[in-house]
Amino acid sequence: MSLNDSVKLIARGYIESLKLADVVFATVTRTQPLEVSVDQRYTLEADFLVVPEHLTEYRLTIDGSEVVIRRGLETGDKVILLRQQGGLHFVVAGRLTT
Repeated sequence: MSLNDSVKLIARGYIESLKLADVVFATVTRTQPLEVSVDQRYTLEADFLVVPEHLTEYRLTIDGSEVVIRRGLETGDKVILLRQQGGLHFVVAGRLTT
């Protein structure tokens, strides 16, 4: 193995060990408070989840009627989570279509 190949191998191992971000799939098991189940291996509660605005409910009152403009996460929704470095928080990147 050449010196160049050795350096590449070491660098690749180091970068993989950093785990800058991981993608995992989960299912919403409860909405109040939010809770998701990751591949039926473990459950994440709201304290560990970062939910962007586009996945929260938004309602407007128009002519006295309340209209849902954007629905929030609901029980049973499949979501994509991005685990931040260190694994303490997960960003809910989006909802999967069925």
